[in-house]
Amino acid sequence: MRRQVFYVTFIHFEQSLVELLLLPLSLSSNSFLSLLSVACCANMGLITGVIAFFYHLPQIYKWLFKPYYILSTLMSTAFLILRKCPGLCENLNTEREDRNPCDFDWREVEILMFLSAIVMMKNRRAITIEQHAGNLFMFSKVANVILFFRLDIRLGILYFLLCIAFVMTCKPPLYMGPEYIKYFSEKTIDEELNHDTRVTWIVEFYANWAPECQSFAPVFADLSLKYNCTGLRFGKIDAGRYGEVAQRYKVSTSPLAKQLPSLVLFQSGREVMRRPMVDIKFRAVSWTFSEENIIREFNLNELFEASKKIKKGRGVKGEDQNPSLPDEGSEERQPVPDTPAESKKDQ
Repeated sequence: MRRQVFYVTFIHFEQSLVELLLLPLSLSSNSFLSLLSVACCANMGLITGVIAFFYHLPQIYKWLFKPYYILSTLMSTAFLILRKCPGLCENLNTEREDRNPCDFDWREVEILMFLSAIVMMKNRRAITIEQHAGNLFMFSKVANVILFFRLDIRLGILYFLLCIAFVMTCKPPLYMGPEYIKYFSEKTIDEELNHDTRVTWIVEFYANWAPECQSFAPVFADLSLKYNCTGLRFGKIDAGRYGEVAQRYKVSTSPLAKQLPSLVLFQSGREVMRRPMVDIKFRAVSWTFSEENIIREFNLNELFEASKKIKKGRGVKGEDQNPSLPDEGSEERQPVPDTPAESKKDQ
């Protein structure tokens, strides 16, 4: 719930900032009403976003005040701080007609407007707050590199070296929130998938170095909390660490293949479907890993209703125990107690 509230607040706040950055475009128009409309919408949206942000700040401070996000925010706003900070901006070069070094010139405004347009386009497919923040930080740093090189080549080189050092030393924090997920290793995945043929498994193949996997982690965790039951289980395996397992299940770990993350549905120990699908060139077909898409494509609602009726026990290999297609004429066997414990994350 906190993540959803923060997500809506962040998107509202981001759209308001983009509207303010696009406001200079209206200055070239002769329509006073157009200018007034854009200004009012942007300012009201910004005020609403700021109020909502501070209202929910006690709930999200643990997410926000982490070294990665603090440093990313400082680096993303470095040029803005330098250009607007009294005592520093007086010594900067400027192309403004009034020679005011503490204000943006028209070329800098164009770069910022172009940045806002790119962020809006990239974030149209973003599904988590981490993806929105990641896109915003990445393109802001690119814009800062251009602005610093344009201002002074020495400042540009210095900022570029700082960006390299930041990428090498500071990684995005991994998701450590609540979840109901079994973490597999190369020795346990086959055993668990075939342990009880009545259990349906949804397994994510991921890699810690892939930003897409890091962004998808909270979505998969939320699904596990909502749909995990006796007959429907969620699992993960580090395909980057266990390369042999990834090859056995035909999941490519190459960044060019774009198959990470991959979700595979197993029933009776056999693969039934996977997303994303792979074309003839072994590249992933574009697919959005949103919660709505996963629920629809994997038919989770019906799977959950059928799977939660399964009592704890152990199925027999070879019997048709597909929860989506229950066998109405089969006899009910006496369940055997079996309570496997959830494993912790592999460190």
